[in-house]
Amino acid sequence: MTTEKRPLQIFVLIDALGWEVLKGRGFLEDLLTYRRPLRTVLGFSSGAIPTMLTGRAPSETGHWNLYYYDPKGSPFRWLKYFRFLPDRFLDSRVSRKIVKELGRRFLGMGPLFECCVSPRWLPDFNWIEKKNIYAAGGISGAPSIFDDLTALDIPHRVYTYHEAGDEEILRAARFDIEVGEAGFFFLYLSELDAVLHFHPSGGEELESRMAWYERELRRLFGLAKQVDPRATLTVLSDHGMAPVTERFDLVQEVENLGFRFGKVYLAIYDSTMARFWFFSDAAREAICGCLGKLTCARVLDDDELKKLGIFFPDRRYGEAIVLLNPGWLIARSDFNGAGWNPQGMHGYHPDDPFSDAIYLSNHVSPVAVHGIADVYECMQKAMK
Repeated sequence: MTTEKRPLQIFVLIDALGWEVLKGRGFLEDLLTYRRPLRTVLGFSSGAIPTMLTGRAPSETGHWNLYYYDPKGSPFRWLKYFRFLPDRFLDSRVSRKIVKELGRRFLGMGPLFECCVSPRWLPDFNWIEKKNIYAAGGISGAPSIFDDLTALDIPHRVYTYHEAGDEEILRAARFDIEVGEAGFFFLYLSELDAVLHFHPSGGEELESRMAWYERELRRLFGLAKQVDPRATLTVLSDHGMAPVTERFDLVQEVENLGFRFGKVYLAIYDSTMARFWFFSDAAREAICGCLGKLTCARVLDDDELKKLGIFFPDRRYGEAIVLLNPGWLIARSDFNGAGWNPQGMHGYHPDDPFSDAIYLSNHVSPVAVHGIADVYECMQKAMK
């Protein structure tokens, strides 16, 4: 008795290719006729992609933002002995580069660690992506599709920006498809995200890049069909991209209250949200009161955090989390330099249509797909 070989399965994740971006474009619509928007999770790729790979919410996987409050477990506890140094030495471009290299090479933070928090305050924080989330055992709180593939001994190939750019990834995938040793392919193409940050609504650069992806994916799928006429192609994304229309200096707004950073409160400012921890009731009351009066943002309460799958009882990701309205951007943040002035941004509320991700396939999904968590079950079905 023989077991029929599984069809060749190709999943391509294109970072930031949102449902709204596809509107008015016939992107692969003759090949990928099954097309659905996917609701993403609130936050960035650091939370969205683990949800896609496991089918679990960030509150279950433990993966949401990259930095979380962990003064007891921080690999950077030793930096507190250097806090006497002025910022021109402790928080400079050179010192951040040194800390980045120490984290990557000696402290087990993984090859993608970036020093996005001042070294002065790093002793209070830890980094969630110490392992490669695109490999078995890479996601701490739940098994991923790569754990499943490994456990079932299914030959597969995974390509991400960890090793190569988009062009190199597609070239390597074509070669491996021709070799014919693997039946499950996962490609993460990341470079569209940078284009959409500066051309979210169109323009020559975006159109050229979209045409390139369409041409290359047609070529990839054509080759796959030659190798296996039953081959399937599914194109996904983790979130969309919204046009930026307004900017707000939230850092200055909080600093105007006069509380000493690091003594009575800590904060991490990102492009669309800020997260706060408090060591003083007075600071908590005043800062939360200030945040509650903002018209361009709002503080997320526990009920909403639970509904969104990002509630953590230990508050590792923030005691107060403030989210800007779609289209608004925090003018100064920990994760972006002074010259960062994007025209598009993601990380807004999942209710915003510009946040929607995509599911495009040449065959009907084996399960109902509504959110990015459903992608995991689709990939599981492809293994059977």
